Amino acid sequence: MDIEEIKAKVRADQYAYTHHAEIERRAAELTFAQVEEALLNGEMLEQYPDTGRGESCLVVGFAKEVPIHAVCGWRGEKVALVTVYIPRPPKFVDPWTRGEKTNAESAM
Repeated sequence: MDIEEIKAKVRADQYAYTHHAEIERRAAELTFAQVEEALLNGEMLEQYPDTGRGESCLVVGFAKEVPIHAVCGWRGEKVALVTVYIPRPPKFVDPWTRGEKTNAESAM
């Protein structure tokens, strides 16, 4: 995936939330506008190969001072927002750095 292509799709309103992303967006009390702002000023943090559901990536961006992560994939010609959340410890030390893996995560 390419960050500039993701931004172009967002600007063209060619993106959609998965059910999971919508649940997570609400749980984090993020607005649609905040997520869009973060995507438009975001950068690619991680790329994920096709693991059976297609390739995806993790984008980090900001809505004002709020850091937002969005996992993006493809749904046809649209960008699919797989999940959106505010990165927090212990999973993330800061918006760009993963924290220590827990024992459960290490077993995976």
